[in-house]
Amino acid sequence: MIRDLAKRLAPRALVQLVRWRRDVWADARLRLLTEIGHVPSHTVRRAAYRLAGLRIPQSSSIHWRAEFYAPERISIDEFTTIGDRVFLDGRSGLSIGRSVNLGSQVTVWTREHDIDAPDFAEIGGPVVIADYAYVGSRATILPGVTVGEGGVVAAGAVVTRDVEPYTLVGGVPAKFIRNRSRQLDYRLGYAKRFV
Repeated sequence: MIRDLAKRLAPRALVQLVRWRRDVWADARLRLLTEIGHVPSHTVRRAAYRLAGLRIPQSSSIHWRAEFYAPERISIDEFTTIGDRVFLDGRSGLSIGRSVNLGSQVTVWTREHDIDAPDFAEIGGPVVIADYAYVGSRATILPGVTVGEGGVVAAGAVVTRDVEPYTLVGGVPAKFIRNRSRQLDYRLGYAKRFV
């Protein structure tokens, strides 16, 4: 009887051990990336982020103290500048376009909890921040949102819906404020030294 019980429990225990090790490594990996975010070198940080699966070209920069979920599902295009202490969630996919500027302490979420679900399940969707978009400091972008080409999110705004191309939105929740010029042709990629 004890042998039968041991035979039945052994595979279950092994599966639990494998899951535990995988979860611990996933958390440790994110913590390591957070610590690398304190290194005062864009070159070192960019190399570490690439090793973690984040797609970022040489012409783009992420300033220090960035934090990530699922960096392997985050893609950043050319000439993009991302400010310090940002949080980028790639769990449902995050695509950041060309010549985009994300200010300091911006948070981008692709997953959230369904507050009406009996099991408080996670839901979400990919976030797209298109070319020439600007997201001001301390703005929050929620799951499933697209910030259209040339779209601007004012500092501190909480974006719950798509931002139309070449429009400025602001507030909580973010609402249309005005249109933006469509004559945009600039390159970013600014990388402040030692940050």
